[in-house]
Amino acid sequence: MRSLRKTVLFGVLVSVVLVLALIHTWPTRAYTTIEVWQQPGPLVERHLEDRLPEPHPQLSAIPFRVRESVAGLLARNGCVCESEGVTLPFFQILSSRVSAHQLHTAFQADELEEVKKRRDKEFKSLRKRLQTSTDTLIIAEANNPLQYPTQGVEVRPLKTIIIPGLALQDLPRDHYSINLTATLGTLNVAAEVDEVQIQGDGEMHMTLSSRRLTKLNRQLQFVTYTNTLFHPNTADTVHFETEGHQANFIIKIRHGVTPKLYNIGNEGEYNISALVTIATKTFLRYDKLQNLIDSVRKYYPTVTIVIADDSQNPQSISGPYIEHYIMPFGKGWFAGRNLAISQVTTKYVLWVDDDFIFTSKTKVEKFVDVLERTTLDLVGGAVREATGYTTTYRQTISIEPGEDDGDCLHLRRGFHHVIQGFPNCVVTDGVVNFFLARTDKVQQVGFDPRLNRVAHLEFFIDGLGSLHVGSCDNVIVSHASKIKFPWTSQSESDKAYAKFRYPPASSDASQSKLGLLFFKNRFQCLTRGD
Repeated sequence: MRSLRKTVLFGVLVSVVLVLALIHTWPTRAYTTIEVWQQPGPLVERHLEDRLPEPHPQLSAIPFRVRESVAGLLARNGCVCESEGVTLPFFQILSSRVSAHQLHTAFQADELEEVKKRRDKEFKSLRKRLQTSTDTLIIAEANNPLQYPTQGVEVRPLKTIIIPGLALQDLPRDHYSINLTATLGTLNVAAEVDEVQIQGDGEMHMTLSSRRLTKLNRQLQFVTYTNTLFHPNTADTVHFETEGHQANFIIKIRHGVTPKLYNIGNEGEYNISALVTIATKTFLRYDKLQNLIDSVRKYYPTVTIVIADDSQNPQSISGPYIEHYIMPFGKGWFAGRNLAISQVTTKYVLWVDDDFIFTSKTKVEKFVDVLERTTLDLVGGAVREATGYTTTYRQTISIEPGEDDGDCLHLRRGFHHVIQGFPNCVVTDGVVNFFLARTDKVQQVGFDPRLNRVAHLEFFIDGLGSLHVGSCDNVIVSHASKIKFPWTSQSESDKAYAKFRYPPASSDASQSKLGLLFFKNRFQCLTRGD
């Protein structure tokens, strides 16, 4: 009996020690305390100096003190791929943890170098296509008597504009002269001013001169630029100088944006049937798909439903306002998304899974109201599981610039800020698989068909910087129950679906996803965390 008491007492003491240790190490949600640099001191100072321009000789000898709280927020020269948190299984359940994945492991060692070479070649080619003179930093020096536009000048390809804002400020001289030089077009004047001499008009280099400053400035108001080298999206750097002073400014050369407008009828209450098309992708689960259709029809009887289907033996799905498209067997999740959304002709598309169920809380009008009154491109809702748990799956996505090995992709749960006027809505980067979006924006980003059965956030990763994403927790769709009871047998279609939908982590599908992130998006690392 005494031995039993000692054992119990010892167990209690050990439990208390473990609880105290857990409380001591328990991570808080105070995001402001996260360390944003790796090492203080000299490393941060060198990091700051690397970003400073070459100082004037009179300034280089002046010492300075680095404010590490600010300098540490600057982007590093290279991103770091590392996990955070306790790795013991028991502690993973109780505490948040950031995992890190080296994406190059998707390839065999003997093929990795060749893959990296091909990726670098593709990346350099991409940069050449995307970069223009507008990416070059140009600083207007202080006390420069030249007045010129720093931004906002644009011309259509092969067209002519007057260059606004050119002038020479008061600079006492006997004779004034201005030189302008372009590289992708010619310079001229739309009108002539007396007592102003013009040389090189109609050429890439033009000189204007006069003994009277007021006359010269009046002539500068009529200077034109004509684009002569066709390119649908580039820019010309114009050199602008007078004696002892010079400057550069950018003229963007590009076509105007062609509007894509939708005729939604008269103003008033939102006509959901005219504004929204529901799109889904199905595979084998026809019973769940029918439940979805029935629930939609209860609340939106005339909204068009577009279905992409890559089942091996597709069944007929018919009815009013239903479009059923058959795909090759097993073509895949994202390929089906592309097909379904490519057939949408309304302003908005509502994406749903085929096992969702509409309820009285699935108010599509609320989604439409958010997109109509904000600059958001896409707004996600909430999904209620059969267990009663509701999720919005809000994710923030950031890319940390790296060096030769690629960038780092960081995924975290959360959002950026609440949307004014919509207290139930926030701005984020990735949402649950139930969202309303502007059709043209989703089509612009597209879904990579190489992502077969395991994918979701990859769409939002591809859309980062292009899609303005929000999430509202007051528009809720229900999820068909996934609970399996021991006394119920699984149907053959459910077994076949599970085989495709839930491949093991070591499968080719999972490795293919990592490989796409590595090569297509030029990432070296993926981190996930709370």
